[in-house]
Amino acid sequence: MSRFGKAVVKLKIPILIIAVLLLVPSLFGMLNTRINYDMLDYLPGDIDTVKGQEILLDDFGKGAFSIVVIEGMTPKEISDVKDLVEEIDHVETVIWYDSIADVSIPMELLPDKYYDVFNKEDATLMAIFFDTSTSADETMEAISEIRKLMGKQCFVTGMSAMVTDLKELCETEEPVYVGLAVLCATVVMMIFMDSFLIPFIFLASIGMAILLNLGTNIMFGEISYITKALSAVLQLGVTMDYSIFLWHSYTEEKQNYDDKESAMASAIGKTLSSVVGSSITTVAGFLALCFMSFTLGKDLGIVMAKGVVFGVIGCVTTLPSMILVFDKAIEKTKHKSIIPNMDKFSKQVVKLAPVFIILFLAVVGPAFYGYQKAGVYYDLSESLPEDMNFVIANTKLQDEFDMGSTHMILVDSATPQKQMKEMMDSIEEVEGVKAVLGLETIIGSLLPETVLPESVTEILESDNYKLLMISSQYKVATDEVNAQIDDINNVLKKYDPNGMLIGEAPCTKDLIEITDHDFMVVSWLSIAAIFIIILFVFKSLSLPVLLVAVIEFAIFINLGIPYFTQTSLPFVAPICISTIQLGATVDYAILMTTRYKRERFAGLGKKEAAGNALSASIPSIIVSAFGFFAATFGVGMYSEVDMISSMCLLMARGSMVSMVSVILVLPSLLRLFDKLICVTSIGFVKKKKMPRAVEKYS
Repeated sequence: MSRFGKAVVKLKIPILIIAVLLLVPSLFGMLNTRINYDMLDYLPGDIDTVKGQEILLDDFGKGAFSIVVIEGMTPKEISDVKDLVEEIDHVETVIWYDSIADVSIPMELLPDKYYDVFNKEDATLMAIFFDTSTSADETMEAISEIRKLMGKQCFVTGMSAMVTDLKELCETEEPVYVGLAVLCATVVMMIFMDSFLIPFIFLASIGMAILLNLGTNIMFGEISYITKALSAVLQLGVTMDYSIFLWHSYTEEKQNYDDKESAMASAIGKTLSSVVGSSITTVAGFLALCFMSFTLGKDLGIVMAKGVVFGVIGCVTTLPSMILVFDKAIEKTKHKSIIPNMDKFSKQVVKLAPVFIILFLAVVGPAFYGYQKAGVYYDLSESLPEDMNFVIANTKLQDEFDMGSTHMILVDSATPQKQMKEMMDSIEEVEGVKAVLGLETIIGSLLPETVLPESVTEILESDNYKLLMISSQYKVATDEVNAQIDDINNVLKKYDPNGMLIGEAPCTKDLIEITDHDFMVVSWLSIAAIFIIILFVFKSLSLPVLLVAVIEFAIFINLGIPYFTQTSLPFVAPICISTIQLGATVDYAILMTTRYKRERFAGLGKKEAAGNALSASIPSIIVSAFGFFAATFGVGMYSEVDMISSMCLLMARGSMVSMVSVILVLPSLLRLFDKLICVTSIGFVKKKKMPRAVEKYS
């Protein structure tokens, strides 16, 4: 480690030149990495709802699907607009009344149940299929063209419309996320650090690491908007610890060496030794997300794990190089830290250890209960502001047409017409189903089959499948629609065991079931991984239990609070936040435990060792926790996307809860279980030297 430190000091100028040059390809990579705004796109490819979407695209040439609410137009005007919409690139099919009959034939000739589904006073519904997938760039461009063409009388619903609006909102907000995170973190560090310039040095070094991380994402082709929005903020908050550790180590080493280069070389060696274990636990926490079936976890996990690695590399290369180059300027901007001496406070905490243990035992039960019972939502539209075009359109569809969602069914084309009619009648009897529309509906209600033009039959039938559309009263992700999907599937499988029910609501139902399982898997994997790493880092059987218990206690409190405040969280929050908080804040516990081990090995008693470890660790923990809080809180308050806002606010609160837990509970546990720790750990107590006579014959 010392050799590495000396090499960095010697090559500081070349290191900075290389770091700056690497920013060019990093910026290119970042700008050319596609962003995916469709959460359902991360469902596993082997489930029926996903396979059905692929069949729909391959057999019918239909990918994305939207229902458009049109107000204040005559049938002739709507027909003319429909013709123009059909000419827009990647619009595959537009279905409206004139798809099956001339507008000169009054729509009132339709049976009431079908007329009422698609018409309400001066409003009517039009179905649009696209030949590209839900979140494809081409689909989003087509949605924008449709809105321009139809103007304020058009309201486009569907996942593609949501993705289009979400992309526009995120592209507007994302530069502000980074700006807010940097500004807030800078203010906090300027207050808590002992130099006004050092925060800018930190941020420059971390910024380079963030750009390298974002730039290398080009190798994946695309990342999710959640990953893009959170990765820079998370990397800033998580890897700030390492910069603080290096700075504090450098400040201490300057008192032991006559020149700053030797002090920095020693500081790099010691920092690298201390952050390796810490960073490995953080990386392990993020990589646990990769075991989710819902592959958003893999997307976020790999990018964040990679970000931590780049952060560590930057901390021991570019950061020390910049500190040495700007050393004189840093010295001139030094000021007294506002963090007071913590010796008295630490002694009081250790003295009151039994009280904090009692509080821990009293709170852990309710916190765990709230953690398990906290409500989550899966309807992605709930994470968007109410004045967004998509949300307005969905509200109109719900309020004016009593339509909460639309499902589609793919049935074997060889299914006899009589059985098709029986199946459709049975599905219409399912609670909440307004109407089932298919080729048999048109034949039975309006025209004989021989009269139907080929253009109509091609819309609803291919060589292998028949397509049915189901209008449902129930909203996506509700218990009612999930029960309805089960009932429809029971009917469908009776007539066609290989038939598939697809659409946003069925996909979301799969999402609920998959992520419920994922949450359990990821939680246990992340705990197990960090447990094993701590076991090897400290060579202890008891310390992994104590450290993980303290951090899990903080996680229970953080994710349990929403239950008691009756706040519903986006479904990804509990999965991601528990792992992020565990990986990011276990650093605090490792820092304090490392110092405690050193003090006990030096011969101090458990009270003195716990007090000294707490006193020495508090400044680093406070700066790190408040830095993480600042980097995430501002974004959480600003963002109009509830999924991003909720996760940032949870991370901000989690950093504070973890800080308090580590400062108050961990030293109390170290004192209480000191005997157990010493017996089950290596390196806490010096071995007593045996008398020479004993040594000779031992």
